[in-house]
Amino acid sequence: MSPFAEAVQSYRELSPLNVWRHGSPAEKRAIFGGWLLVLLLCVALGVATVKWRWSGMPVDMGGITAYVTIYPPLPICLLLTLTLGWWWGAIPAYCSTLVLALYAGMPLQWALLFACANPLGFSILAIGYRAMVMRRDLRHLTSLLFYVQLCFIASIFGSAGALIWSYTNHLAPGAQLPIWQGWWLGSFLQSVLIGGPAMAMLWPRVDRWQLLRQKLMRRRRGGSRRSVLRMLAPVAAGVLIYGFVTIRLAEADAVRAPEVFRQTVWIFYWVFAAIIIFIAFFGYQLFSHWQDSTDGLLNEMQRLNIDLERLATTDALTGLLNRRAADRHLDAEWHRARRSGHASSLVLLDIDHFKQVNDKYGHPGGDAALRMLASCIRSVMREVDAGARYGGEEFLIVLPETGREGAFVFAERLRERVAGCEINHDNRLFRCQVSLGIAVSDKHEASYEQWVRRADEALYRAKQGGRNQAVMGV
Repeated sequence: MSPFAEAVQSYRELSPLNVWRHGSPAEKRAIFGGWLLVLLLCVALGVATVKWRWSGMPVDMGGITAYVTIYPPLPICLLLTLTLGWWWGAIPAYCSTLVLALYAGMPLQWALLFACANPLGFSILAIGYRAMVMRRDLRHLTSLLFYVQLCFIASIFGSAGALIWSYTNHLAPGAQLPIWQGWWLGSFLQSVLIGGPAMAMLWPRVDRWQLLRQKLMRRRRGGSRRSVLRMLAPVAAGVLIYGFVTIRLAEADAVRAPEVFRQTVWIFYWVFAAIIIFIAFFGYQLFSHWQDSTDGLLNEMQRLNIDLERLATTDALTGLLNRRAADRHLDAEWHRARRSGHASSLVLLDIDHFKQVNDKYGHPGGDAALRMLASCIRSVMREVDAGARYGGEEFLIVLPETGREGAFVFAERLRERVAGCEINHDNRLFRCQVSLGIAVSDKHEASYEQWVRRADEALYRAKQGGRNQAVMGV
């Protein structure tokens, strides 16, 4: 799929309300029942994280000690967020974190706040994919890098819970860094190393499943300026928060560091912060420019499609419908009249002695006569009527919700209008007359072609009867 096609498609999420309203009983049991089982599994794994102390574990990385927290509910809820939608992943993440906090003895008011950490991180992922509508199969470098960057920012926002954990457990300043680093680094590594491969395997199947069940989905338009701004703002804030908290905690852990070194680190941080803000602003301006260009291209394509549709359905000389469009309209009106039981009428007409007009005034004179007739047809038609050039000099008008009397009055008015119009061609004035055949729809006919045939037979009788008259078909 091209980047342009990706940019204009919609971001799909599974809507619980649509599942409840439109899903089959089997789909409801599978979706809601499976989700509840996953929620219970996440709660159990969250308690296991506290019980077996998987938090802030030291890991040797080439002579450097890093701290990692293993939290199994995170990749599970991450997959739910990316495949089904934010609420599907946020609720299990909240419940599992809330239960583990209460299990660890955290006060209720703090536990309720602490449980928001991972749902906050998942919201960054949801905002990012709503803004850019990037492919989620992670099989291309662009989509993979986008996913990795979002996972890093989501981990930083989610690690806000580490600060609440440190505060409620009264940890010393030097003991806060392992909890903070373990949380964001563990979340990031699990999201990339476990969630990434799982998404690459699952997404093609999930995408096909969503396409087959459009009625269960909630569609969100991606790529708007507001959604991109919502993504860029937390990304920039996440990087700045990460740098600020990390330096603060490291400073508390290294009280004997020289003052000059500390000042240099902070100067570097503020320069780095200015660069990040500039990049975010530049990225937003670049996207705005790209979207303006894309909107212009889409508008031009829409205009061209309208022009193509007009050319495909309109007769170039008269501006009325052409034969193909008229047949489609006739078929639709015939079916509508049969369903409703209400009468519709059809008027078929052509110019009397049109060959003599061409012989005397040439083909340009004949074209002028045809344009005059089309203008007269438009002047007497209602908005619901449809006029078409059905052949060389043969014209057709469809009159919905019109019976015999109304159709005959219309035909006579049109005949008189044409007879009273002068045609000016090459400074020569002449007039034309028309013969008209009328047919009222019949629900017993097998197709609209029989309706047209009856109008044609009525037109033939009008010609045989002396022309310049309207004849009602049988």
